[in-house]
Amino acid sequence: MYKILIVDDEEKIRTIIKKYAEFEGYKVKEAIDGMEAVSICRKEDFDLIILDVMMPELDGFSTCREIRKMKKIPVIMLSARGEEYDRIHGFELGIDDYVVKPFSPRELMMRVNVVIKRNLKQDEQSRDVFNIEELHIDFTGRIVTIDSERINMSPKEYDLLFYMVKNKNIALTREQLITEVWGYDYYGDDRTLDTHIKLLRNSLREYRKCLVTLRGVGYRFEA
Repeated sequence: MYKILIVDDEEKIRTIIKKYAEFEGYKVKEAIDGMEAVSICRKEDFDLIILDVMMPELDGFSTCREIRKMKKIPVIMLSARGEEYDRIHGFELGIDDYVVKPFSPRELMMRVNVVIKRNLKQDEQSRDVFNIEELHIDFTGRIVTIDSERINMSPKEYDLLFYMVKNKNIALTREQLITEVWGYDYYGDDRTLDTHIKLLRNSLREYRKCLVTLRGVGYRFEA
């Protein structure tokens, strides 16, 4: 579930946005001003921040600047002012979108969806990842998820899956898999491979069909 931080000193605005965001399936946290937003971001990570420009003590621009010093989080700015200078200043700070008040909550959510999907795609492109439908394999973080649920596997299961996916659609012999995953000096029972293949199939659930047995040869990961 994606997390959104709503930062606005007007409770009515926060309430409306929260209602629509939660309807879209987002987890929402609120901050009443820029100072609180900076404090929250020191402790938590968010997938997007909806940030009002006109706030007491620390305005939206300054808040964005302070948060960006700590971490890069996509930002959509809200403002009652639609002057070109404000929009340009916001984009110079690296914000992702700028929405002028009064706004349509439904349109705002459409913009939120677009920004999150765009940044998710950029993040995936910067990482070593592989996807089949709802099966997501992050080689960089050694994370496997199915339907957004993280799958826990043993280190050797990870190693075996990662090697087979890296060599997807290629027939891999039993000897090759044992050598590459367990090491050149492995002298154990080669039934260990079969056991791990069985465990891996259980972990992959409906995607177990991707692990194909090649009789007399070995295995293949079919994508």
